[in-house]
Amino acid sequence: MIIVIQCKDQVGLVASISGVLAQEQLNIVSLREHVDPIENRFFIRIEADRELPANPLFQKLTAVLPAGAVVSMNPGPEKKIVVLVTKEYHCLSDILVRHHFKTLGASVQHVIGNYPVLEEICQRFGIPFSYISHQELGKEVFEQRIMEIVLRHQPDHIVLAKFMRILSPAFVTAFPARIINIHHSFLPAFAGANPYRQAFERGVKLIGATAHFVTDQLDEGPIIAQQIIPVSHSFTAADMMKAGKEIETSVLARALRLVFEDRVLVYKNKTVVFE
Repeated sequence: MIIVIQCKDQVGLVASISGVLAQEQLNIVSLREHVDPIENRFFIRIEADRELPANPLFQKLTAVLPAGAVVSMNPGPEKKIVVLVTKEYHCLSDILVRHHFKTLGASVQHVIGNYPVLEEICQRFGIPFSYISHQELGKEVFEQRIMEIVLRHQPDHIVLAKFMRILSPAFVTAFPARIINIHHSFLPAFAGANPYRQAFERGVKLIGATAHFVTDQLDEGPIIAQQIIPVSHSFTAADMMKAGKEIETSVLARALRLVFEDRVLVYKNKTVVFE
């Protein structure tokens, strides 16, 4: 059982939380905690040795925590995700392979594409695919069609695996800190479109990728994971793009693992990541 808490910091929080778990005969297998002194914010992630009914434990924990504490418990069921894609296959294929061999930590319920290009690979893995064209529908109707499929599955998270469309604030607001995007740049550098071309023209010596939660501000949501690799003057924009795809796949896989294992806590526009 995994218990994740964030709240206002105060003396004795770890002792109070441990006391509740001891009363319930829960053995703590792993405990990671962090205090942000500037925000006076306390974060903790606990792994216990067995599961308990969530509601009674929730009530006992909140009784010893400061007002406004955020407590979540994952008693073990696998996360569910819906994946949104466009044409690029590298991130989706990695997700599908991990799902097939049960190493993803989540179950892919559905893949939605605004082009039909990736339908075949989904069929090979037995994953439902829906093609919804953004070109034939207005933005509102386009997102409504996507929303209908997403809500049918009630996923824990939506993964944008190279989905090259900007979601509206209304769509994003419906899934706060639940939409995960992979951006082909080491944010905040080169946000928006064509980051490899931007990087090439700037003559950078490092390129990278960033996985983050989606917010209303384009490419400015809380960062989950990042990675960089060196490049040189000999790299063309195409070389950078090819190398970047490998980083994107790696960073997204790492970010998904962290999120699915409840290791990422969001506060304001930052994250605390217990690796």
